[in-house]
Amino acid sequence: MGDGSEERARVVLGIDDLRSLPGVTRVARSSREGVLLLEEHRGVEIDELWLDHDLGGDDSIMPVVAMLEEAAFEGRPFQIGMVFVHSANPSGAETVVRVLGRWGYRVRRAVV
Repeated sequence: MGDGSEERARVVLGIDDLRSLPGVTRVARSSREGVLLLEEHRGVEIDELWLDHDLGGDDSIMPVVAMLEEAAFEGRPFQIGMVFVHSANPSGAETVVRVLGRWGYRVRRAVV
């Protein structure tokens, strides 16, 4: 086009140990990888972030949630259009939705 109105590529990130997530451009398979993935996208507009609660063994999404919480507490939340929480663990998923919602992130439960 050349008029500055080029459409940017959608950024859709997922953190899930097992599922393949349709439409997701990058996937992390553990909370550690998830933290690194978000650090890599600091300052980038993330259209969607898909989170699974249980990430295999003793791992869970909570270190990622803590990172998002801390960023919001410091007044510089991640730029995320919508966070989708998909998990077979209902109480874990509700915790993530409640915590992130409290910090102003747009978040909801989703079925994958």
